[in-house]
Amino acid sequence: MTGFVYSEKPIQIERGEGPYLYDESGSEYLDFGASYACVPLGHSHPQVQEAITDQLDALTFVQASYPVDARDALYDRLASVAPGDIEHVWPCNSGTEANEAALKFARSATGKEKFVATMQGFHGRTMGSLSTTWKSEYREPYEPLIEDVEFVPYGDSEALDEAVDENTAGFIVEPIQGEGGINPGSSAYLQAARDITEKAGAALIADEVQTGLGRTGEMWAIEHADVVPDILTSAKGLANGLPIGATLCKEWVAEGAGPHGSTFSGGPVVCAAADATLSVIEDQDLPAHAEAMGEYFAGELDTALGETVRDIRGTGLMTGIEVKRGSNRLLRDLAIEHGVLALPAGRTVLRLLPPLTIEAEHVDRVVEAIALTMGTETEAQP
Repeated sequence: MTGFVYSEKPIQIERGEGPYLYDESGSEYLDFGASYACVPLGHSHPQVQEAITDQLDALTFVQASYPVDARDALYDRLASVAPGDIEHVWPCNSGTEANEAALKFARSATGKEKFVATMQGFHGRTMGSLSTTWKSEYREPYEPLIEDVEFVPYGDSEALDEAVDENTAGFIVEPIQGEGGINPGSSAYLQAARDITEKAGAALIADEVQTGLGRTGEMWAIEHADVVPDILTSAKGLANGLPIGATLCKEWVAEGAGPHGSTFSGGPVVCAAADATLSVIEDQDLPAHAEAMGEYFAGELDTALGETVRDIRGTGLMTGIEVKRGSNRLLRDLAIEHGVLALPAGRTVLRLLPPLTIEAEHVDRVVEAIALTMGTETEAQP
């Protein structure tokens, strides 16, 4: 078999249903990574599948300069769930494109050039968003990237205040760092970021590609801090598995956003899927469910693992377990020995981003699997 770009796991997935995936032999895997948070409703959700099928029967694609009902409905729903006075929406195809648009909009609307981003932050892999991504191994093969980006320690409001100046177009930040290790930003830090950027006339850009859509107990993680950004980006689970992103912004940003565009922006099928996904999240109050399950999960993990791990952190159903050894073997053993799929966040953090629809029985199975695997790892140490 030929392939490129991705290193493949030794599990051939054939189908999925709810929180489960099944391989070619019929073996069942509990997906506590939700395919990098891309299926918040679980796999093959019937309401989303029906919306996709109905839209395919009516119209597969028309370019965004022609209004269609599915796109208009998504615009309205995103505006209605956006925080504060954010009401303008630009749809695209992925999180990195949403962040790319956010950076362009900030430059165009402010007339400034500089960006400030955080150490350990991740914002995508296209040339602009990659410039604000911290990890050098992602950036160096493609340099030179866009110039005038300054990185500051995450959570350090004093360093942020020093970095944001009169030439700063925007500060881009994850309310909780995902790939950086599941590092929550405090309310005080995010509120300081709002004050600092507003004072400098810079855009506050909230990257909610991984943290949004109810995962942390609110529709958007930044709402925990009672902060309204100028620009908010979303993607991953927005269409429960189909590729879509969105850049949401305030009026002053939209007015000066410039001539940005994309051929496949707001395709009817993905818009229908996204509207259905948001409908389920709202109708079933999945943010509240994520908060309840997240508290239960954190408590059970703390009881089961105790001092065998360095830390358990996160918010809602965005959980990181910092282990004392590398996480790769742990991830492998969870999948092969226990049928539990999880994700890394750096070399020593196990990242858990399950569907928002999980119940206590799923949590119990995963906690038991992690505890058993951690016990095996501990016994294996010399």
